[in-house]
Amino acid sequence: MMIHLTIDDQRIDVPRGYTLLQAARDAPCSIAIPTLCAHEALLPYGACRLCLVELVGPRSRLVASCTYPCEEGLSVRTNSDLVMEARRTVVELLMTTSAHLPIVRALADEFGVQVPYVALEGNDRGSPSGDCVLCGLCVRACREIVGIGAISLTHRGMERQVGTPFQIASADCIECGTCALVCPTGAIRIEDVTRPVRTVHVWRSEYARRACRLCEYEPPGPPFPADYRELSGVRET
Repeated sequence: MMIHLTIDDQRIDVPRGYTLLQAARDAPCSIAIPTLCAHEALLPYGACRLCLVELVGPRSRLVASCTYPCEEGLSVRTNSDLVMEARRTVVELLMTTSAHLPIVRALADEFGVQVPYVALEGNDRGSPSGDCVLCGLCVRACREIVGIGAISLTHRGMERQVGTPFQIASADCIECGTCALVCPTGAIRIEDVTRPVRTVHVWRSEYARRACRLCEYEPPGPPFPADYRELSGVRET
C-alpha cells in the first residue's frame, strides 16, 4: 500500500513503513537532508539531529526525519527558517568539540557557522576520542550487521564515548573492520602494527586475532585466549 505526502511542494508516493528521510531521498527530484548517524544498512537512530524537518500544520513541529514514519497527507518542509535555525544550532554544538574535522567544517560552511559560540577545553584533537562525534554508527554496525556487539557507548554526559568492556580489547571482536568503514570522521581506523596483530579499534591494547564467526576465515597468528581472564595481562601500547 502506498502513502501520499508532500515534501517541499513535491507530491511523493512511498511504500508504507518508509521514513521521511527515505521518502526525501527517493523523491523524483531528490531532496538533500544532512545526516551524520543515518545509514541505509542500519535501523533508524536519531542521534545527530541534523536531519530535522518541519511538519506543517496547525501546530507545526520539528521531527527527526530518519525516525519519523511517513503518514498519509503529511506536508513537510526541509528548508524552512525553523528547520535551518535548528540545524545551525546542532552544527554550532558540533563545532564546540569537533571544529577540526573536515566533515564538521563542511557543515559549518553550509550553515554559515564561522566559529563555535563556546570552546570546550581539553578536547584531544586528532585522537580517536577527539575525532568521535558520538553518532553511534560503529556500535550499531557491530551489533546489527556483524551481530557481535563488541563495542558500545559508555558513560554519560561529557564523558560519553565509544568503548569496549573495561577499555581493553573485546573478546567478541572478530577484526572485521566494519566499525572503521562506517565511521564518518575517521575516529576509528584500521592500523597495522609491528606484531602479527591487526587492530581495528581505538583502544590501545594488543591481542591475538580471532577467527571470523561469519565467514570462518582464520587469520594467521595465535588464537584468541579461551579464558577471557588471560586478557588481564594485555600489554598497553
